[in-house]
Amino acid sequence: MWCKVIVFNVSEIVYTMARRSEHSQQEIRDMVLNAAETIVVDEGFDKLKVRKVALDIGYTVGSIYMVFNNMADLIMHVKGRTLDDIAIQLNAIDSTEIAEQKIILLAKTYLLFACNHFNRWQMIFEHQLADNETIPDWYQQKVKQIFRIVEVEFEGLSTAHTEAEAKQAARALWSGIHGICTLSLSGKLDLLGVDDIEDTVVLLVENFILGWKQGK
Repeated sequence: MWCKVIVFNVSEIVYTMARRSEHSQQEIRDMVLNAAETIVVDEGFDKLKVRKVALDIGYTVGSIYMVFNNMADLIMHVKGRTLDDIAIQLNAIDSTEIAEQKIILLAKTYLLFACNHFNRWQMIFEHQLADNETIPDWYQQKVKQIFRIVEVEFEGLSTAHTEAEAKQAARALWSGIHGICTLSLSGKLDLLGVDDIEDTVVLLVENFILGWKQGK
């Protein structure tokens, strides 16, 4: 007959309770997101661990799970902030540009964001949900809002195409742009002799638009 002895660190519990009284749950939530994002930026997504986040903000792991359901929930919210920042950058482009030039600028802006914020950008695609998890509706809406920025420009390119066709074309082109970003930033395009990634993106956009407009 034996009993399992659990040893509590009283000083840590007291400190955490005191800290908790200093911040609202929303403030703790923001602290967790900021700390998690900083870890991703400085060290990469693979270094993002809940205990490391807790240590960085001076709270326990249990405190983090008071404001996020689990680690997957935290990761999705960090990714959501990155999607928001991408959308902000894309929406900041001059709206007076003609559609063709606007799409080129959108593509360049996306490439620049991926280059300047590589770890955050890569995390969006590197992290995969478990089989028993589903993508939250709020996250899907953030993805849709980015695609919508491009779709609107395609709708203004040609009256010969339907809205559904414009949507499909926008997503097809954006998949190609994303592919170039992925290959270039991983160093794989260097093997193909591509020196100027931006020129490659512009070439793709220009020819895709030309072909799409002449498709009907």
